[in-house]
Amino acid sequence: MDRKTLSVCRSFLKDTIRKTINFSETDQSRRIPPPPLEKPYAPDAKRIDLPAVETLKHMDGIDLMTAITKRESCRSYSNAPLRLEELSLLLWATQGIKYKLDAGHALRTVPSAGCRHAFETYIPVLRITGLEQGIYRYLPVEHQLLFEFGAENLERSITRAALGQPFAGEAAAIFVWTVIPYRMEWRYGLAAHKVIALDAGHVCQNLYLACEAIGAGTCAIAAYDQNAMDNLLKIDGEEEFTIYLAPVGKKS
Repeated sequence: MDRKTLSVCRSFLKDTIRKTINFSETDQSRRIPPPPLEKPYAPDAKRIDLPAVETLKHMDGIDLMTAITKRESCRSYSNAPLRLEELSLLLWATQGIKYKLDAGHALRTVPSAGCRHAFETYIPVLRITGLEQGIYRYLPVEHQLLFEFGAENLERSITRAALGQPFAGEAAAIFVWTVIPYRMEWRYGLAAHKVIALDAGHVCQNLYLACEAIGAGTCAIAAYDQNAMDNLLKIDGEEEFTIYLAPVGKKS
């Protein structure tokens, strides 16, 4: 391996860059309003109400110690669909809003550097009771699903975008997290990108634990075809792009 390239890549894991940044020049310091908590959508867009968080407390579950002990990557799923209540729990556990502070900040169920929460959650749905197959996006402010568009041969498209990993297309649904980098850059400038990667890990670990609570499994995927996944979601690949994904299904 080329030592110079290794050094450049390893520097991403360090926080040295923070000493080179004049934070008085970030958009936050310049009093530019923060980007919104979620991507906008058309007023007449199809939205699906998710079961309220309060009702999810009555779902059967397991204690945290058991969930942590049982947590493991699962690449084999049954044909059983997920219920909408179960999807609601998983979405709330990974990006749910506990308290909205203002138009650009909210306290969620996962930590995020500077309370910036730079992710959007897309759900390619294959087997969710009551939902047609297609691409959905989670609206955390409203706790709703936004129907983005239908998609033919979705299983095949997901598998192809996941570099041929078959289990990706065999799940009931796939959590695909995209990042809108400016949400973090607004506060941290060039120091934003390391903490975006850290935040992605927080989100996915919550998904693992929440899956255990409903008898489901997941497996984080960081190896995927960037262009294929971005194209599948119809995002631009620059101001918003895929950063992480995780298929979810009932354990076989």
